[in-house]
Amino acid sequence: MQKESGGAVAGKKKRRDQWSDIRDYLNTQTPEVLIELLLDTAKRDDRLHQSLLLKAQRVAGGTDVVKAFRRAIDQATRIKGFIDWRQSRNFAANLDQVVESLAELLTPDSAGMLIGLAEYGIERVESALEQIDDSNGEVGSIVQALGDLHLSACELAKPDPQALAERLFRLETTSPFGICSFSAVTYLDALGEEGLRRYRELAEVEWAKIKPRQSGDAYVYDSHRFHITSIMESLAKASGDVEELVAIKSRDLSMSYHYLTIAEIWVKAGQDDKALDWAERGLQAFPKATDNRLRDFLVAVYLQRKRNDEALQLTWVQFEERAFLEQYKKLSGVAKQLGVWPEQRERALAWVAEVIAAEAAVTNRWRPKPSIPNYSLRVEIALWEDDLDAAWAAAHAGICHQGLLIALADKLEPTRADDALALYKQVIPDIVNQTNNTAYADAVKLIRKIGGIMIAQNRNREFGDYLVELRVRFKPKRNFIKLLDGVGGR
Repeated sequence: MQKESGGAVAGKKKRRDQWSDIRDYLNTQTPEVLIELLLDTAKRDDRLHQSLLLKAQRVAGGTDVVKAFRRAIDQATRIKGFIDWRQSRNFAANLDQVVESLAELLTPDSAGMLIGLAEYGIERVESALEQIDDSNGEVGSIVQALGDLHLSACELAKPDPQALAERLFRLETTSPFGICSFSAVTYLDALGEEGLRRYRELAEVEWAKIKPRQSGDAYVYDSHRFHITSIMESLAKASGDVEELVAIKSRDLSMSYHYLTIAEIWVKAGQDDKALDWAERGLQAFPKATDNRLRDFLVAVYLQRKRNDEALQLTWVQFEERAFLEQYKKLSGVAKQLGVWPEQRERALAWVAEVIAAEAAVTNRWRPKPSIPNYSLRVEIALWEDDLDAAWAAAHAGICHQGLLIALADKLEPTRADDALALYKQVIPDIVNQTNNTAYADAVKLIRKIGGIMIAQNRNREFGDYLVELRVRFKPKRNFIKLLDGVGGR
């Protein structure tokens, strides 16, 4: 047997390398034949044609090189109508070929030429992107590559720093998408002191036109303001001047969160007193609906400085403003740290009861009568505290979110199986009545849970009867019945 096997292996022909065969063939051809082959292929392959044309123009030199590349950029970025995400792949492929050819200009002799071409290409693509669905990010990544080429070319060619600063500033403030960074910090090596100074001059002229915003001013997004502010912030960060950075941030105090950003700047600078002052100023400027991140910052500082009553009170403000589980957890954390959670918990649960009652009592033209109280928040809190008795009581005191009832049933399964069964049976009809295949699948999962519990208790016949009951009740829902048929019965 082994001999036959060895003979079979030895008899196999060695697989030929097709590329090696092609290479061997081409090595035997004259240059004229090879040229004809390449030209013939280029006539059928637009990318190869474009690549060969740009290489030829570059070798020929002169102003035709710039014209050829600009023409190639125009062709690659020309669009008619909207391009969806499927078509954007072809757009990206054509653009990528041009960028690959541009990369060949990154040499000491042609880097200066590349600078202008890269700028032209970036502006063309950014303009085209307004009509392209680039969900997969392919076009954007090519633009970034073009931006990297531009930066490298500037560092290599060392163009006139003032002229470069002016072009960079224009690009940074006018690019629709801002995919590439043209900030002074990014181009610091290429700009040098002279270029950086000119860049700052241009920025400060525009910055002087930006009007301050205070609390009470309506926030309206302004792209020009955003760009100039970003430029000024980057310049301040580069210089390490904290006072300047704070002054820039202070130009817009229309949101409480902006006070927090300034406070965090001072914390990073080791100026904790100034940080606290700015945070408290933000709280005073926005006494209602303050950003909770600012409040959390203050709570942490107050606890650190043993201003415990203020820390607890500020946490209570958040909970009273929005009685959610996350705020309850936050209150619990602060109160436990202060050793006062038992009494604070009692107060918090009393507040939850008030909120539930108040919401149920609301009437209007669409709800002329008070509604059944919704105890979802109380159940949610009890589940977080692992208080199953309280959760069970709350779940039966009024209505409750379906997902919370299922979560409670899951927790009850190990020790209170009958209660878990009751909750599962309660929610299954509502799920099935959603009348969609996803809901049907969810319902069947719960039915299987019921089956598991009952079979473990030797209640197989009861489970079978339950399945029959479901089939009768939901007979018109054929897709559900098909799924139900796959569930084991008696």
